[in-house]
Amino acid sequence: MAATLMVQGTTSDAGKSVLVAGLCRLLARQGIKVAPFKPQNMALNSAVTDDGGEIGRAQALQAQACFLASHTDMNPVLLKPSSDTGAQVIIHGKALSNMDAVGFHDYKKVALNAVLESHQRLSDQYPVIVVEGAGSPAEINLREGDIANMGFAEAVDCPVILVADIDRGGVFAHLVGTLELLSESERNRVVGFVINKFRGDISLLQSGLDWLEEKTAVPVLGVLPYLQNFHLDAEDAIAAEQIIDAEKPLKVVVPVFSRISNHTDFDALRLHPQVDLHYVGPGQPLPAADLIILPGSKNVRGDLQWLRDNGWHLDIERHLRYGGKVLGICGGYQMLGRRINDLYGVESTAGASDGLGWLDIETDLAEHKQLQQVSGQLKLGDAAVCGYEIHCGISRGEGLQTPLVQLDDGRCDGAVSADGQVAGTYLHGLFDRPEATQGVLQWAGLHSANAVDVSALREQQLERLADTLDQHLDFSKLNVQVAGLNQ
Repeated sequence: MAATLMVQGTTSDAGKSVLVAGLCRLLARQGIKVAPFKPQNMALNSAVTDDGGEIGRAQALQAQACFLASHTDMNPVLLKPSSDTGAQVIIHGKALSNMDAVGFHDYKKVALNAVLESHQRLSDQYPVIVVEGAGSPAEINLREGDIANMGFAEAVDCPVILVADIDRGGVFAHLVGTLELLSESERNRVVGFVINKFRGDISLLQSGLDWLEEKTAVPVLGVLPYLQNFHLDAEDAIAAEQIIDAEKPLKVVVPVFSRISNHTDFDALRLHPQVDLHYVGPGQPLPAADLIILPGSKNVRGDLQWLRDNGWHLDIERHLRYGGKVLGICGGYQMLGRRINDLYGVESTAGASDGLGWLDIETDLAEHKQLQQVSGQLKLGDAAVCGYEIHCGISRGEGLQTPLVQLDDGRCDGAVSADGQVAGTYLHGLFDRPEATQGVLQWAGLHSANAVDVSALREQQLERLADTLDQHLDFSKLNVQVAGLNQ
């Protein structure tokens, strides 16, 4: 019996994270003790675990699918890009150092030990582990020392399911081509294909499925339909589809920084029936809105310059003159202050940058990251709020005398400007509580804001996903046994 089952993809965003989450919920609701695992993740959406570490956001979601508290062993290696060639390396939930691509390639042997240690600890506790790969196993330039895909599968001797996204086109080429680029032992690990995001009449696909099975001798476990209005926390990429709805009364704009982090903060707003949320990319002006939110960033000073290079600071100035509201979260909060000092080169080259100056604070970037889950009271509407802190910045100044949040541990968080137009906070997950979302939206001008429970919506989507897998995948075709799937 396979205690570890791995899901790999033919491309990035093929559906690995979602398939693992669905398999985890499918097994967990049968009473099987199952845990998620991703050896190496590269993402700027992260979460704070119950044991006080940092992992990829997708693994925190997968833990929820298993009805488990998240743990750093579920994602022992996390890479958070701070530039096109460098990233912060996080091992077992704690930031180790910044490395360029060549430096991390040389470090992989050490990282593999961390991966195997975490996998062993999970194996000692859970009969089944569902593993998510990263990117594609067919990246031949990254094969040497691989710890994210087949390198891990070979190290722990586990079977692999390969998933491909038919919505991209070329699905048969993706699957066959990926197999062709694997070694013989790696090909033999692939025990099934899953085709994701199919639209249309399945009968028109059948001849292709028959050909694929004959060509590769690998069974197609099933074809998953394209799920309309399906929303789960994204691993990293911002959803390309944006539906602008002029009928929704409150307009919210989020400028997309080059190193935007934890944009899942805004899922509750994106799903709110009264909020028209719009992400704005480079080269586009910020449109008229009621609320502009500056998101988190992995490179705050670099993204502050990015903001200015795009002329967004002028758009925000105009927005404030017309009475609009501005909210900054984490890195966005720091940008709203008078100055950002990175004397140790924590995020980029050592130096300092003038902030936007709309909050009377100054921030120093420290070498040690703040990682904790918190709760408290939002000053806007006196609403209960919960969230998590992931930041290197320590802010000071007179602006802190009017905080945005009173934390339950006695600390204050964030700041509100004297005129009440600008606010900032270090709390990610600010909109996870319905009453906190209502408080912010009322401050922004939506006086009859509905309550939207994003946590309940997440649970509904996990159940919907598990039902879909149960209906459309035939695990009896697996030539290995996995408890709860094909027994």
